[in-house]
Amino acid sequence: MKIGIISGSVSEGNNGKAVAAWTYDYALSREDKEIEYELVSIRDYDLPMMGREFTQSQAQAIKSWSNKIESFDGYVFISAEYNRSIPAGFKNALDYLRSELKDKAVGYVSYGGLGGLSAIQSLRLINAEQHMASVRTMLTFSIMSDFENMSVFKPHDYHLKNAKGLFDEVISWSKALKTIR
Repeated sequence: MKIGIISGSVSEGNNGKAVAAWTYDYALSREDKEIEYELVSIRDYDLPMMGREFTQSQAQAIKSWSNKIESFDGYVFISAEYNRSIPAGFKNALDYLRSELKDKAVGYVSYGGLGGLSAIQSLRLINAEQHMASVRTMLTFSIMSDFENMSVFKPHDYHLKNAKGLFDEVISWSKALKTIR
């Protein structure tokens, strides 16, 4: 089974890289049998704004993005919170997907001033429309208390309990949903 850990930030010098690396390292540390984890960043795909004309290379990026996302059985989406929602680039990337996500599980990791809860609420609505099953447990990192000077990621150890719950749920739901795809 393959679980994609998807980093949804495209901003230069963003905190998302550190959060994504921590999440991926945690996943690998679990040493789950028969589970493969892969870290994917939407920064690596030159996706045009939905509805705009696109170049040949952007058409290939759309296809590569679709194929990569379709290859997973479940996901952990990592998002910053901007203006009480997810970053525009992440929403745009998700708008290119539908069948690739259908009947798959997703868990959420977010960070922001209030731990990114509004970003997770937005993702739950978006992903429900995409026929995804979101798991209950989530990881929320506060820019005030889990980052030194709001830029150096130093999460508290108490997050490990939620990380375990999140991955346990994503794996069990992904296994269950695989039977209906």
